Amino acid sequence: MHRLLIIEDQTAVRELLAEVLAADSNYKLVGQSGDGLEALQMCLELKPDVVVLDARLPGMGGVDLLRRISRELPATRVLVFSGNEHPHLIREMIEAGARGFVEKTANFADFKKGLAAIALGGTYFGVAVTKALQDAPSGSLAGGAVESLTKREHEILQLVAGSHTTKEIATRLGISAKTVDNHRTNLMRKLNIHDIASLTRHVLEAGSLAQGNRPP
Repeated sequence: MHRLLIIEDQTAVRELLAEVLAADSNYKLVGQSGDGLEALQMCLELKPDVVVLDARLPGMGGVDLLRRISRELPATRVLVFSGNEHPHLIREMIEAGARGFVEKTANFADFKKGLAAIALGGTYFGVAVTKALQDAPSGSLAGGAVESLTKREHEILQLVAGSHTTKEIATRLGISAKTVDNHRTNLMRKLNIHDIASLTRHVLEAGSLAQGNRPP
C-alpha cells in the first residue's frame, strides 16, 4: 500500500480526489493540503511514498515545492495534476523531479493510470502534456544528434527516461551494469544532456516515450 498525500488548492477537486483514493486499497491517504508551505511541512513530517501535486498553489508555488520535495525526500514520487499545460511549466516540473504529469482535462481513468505508474516506480505523461511538448519549439539537441545513437543506445535511452534503474536495464537487455553505464555515458555525451530529467524531457519532446513506463 502506497502512502499518499494530495496537494491541491481547489477544495472541491482536492476533496473529491481524497474521497475516491481513500477508498482505493492500493493507497493510504496520509494527508491533504491546499497551501504550498503547509504541504511542504506535511511532506517532511509524513514522508509519503506518492504525492499528487497541483502546479499553482498559494504560499509556495508547485515548482518550488517540487524542488524541495525532490531534494529533501528523494524517494517520494510526484505526479503533477494541473490545468496548466504550457510547455515551459511542464519542462520545469520534469526538471524539478516530477515522475509524471497529467492534465486536468484528462479523464479520471488516465489520472489513476498515471498515479499507479509512478507509484510502481515508472513515469506517466498525459496525451495533452506530451503533445504540448512535441508541438513547442525545443532546440535542446544539436541537429543530427539522435541519428548518431546506436540501436543499443536508443534502447537504453528509452529505458533510462522510463525510470528504469541500471540493474533493471542490465537484466532486461541481458548485459552487465557496467555496460549499461558506459552506454548511458555515451548517449548523454552525444545528446549534450547531463541529467536524467533533461533526458526524460528530450524523449517526451521527441514523441518516443510511451505512457506508463515502469519496471517489469
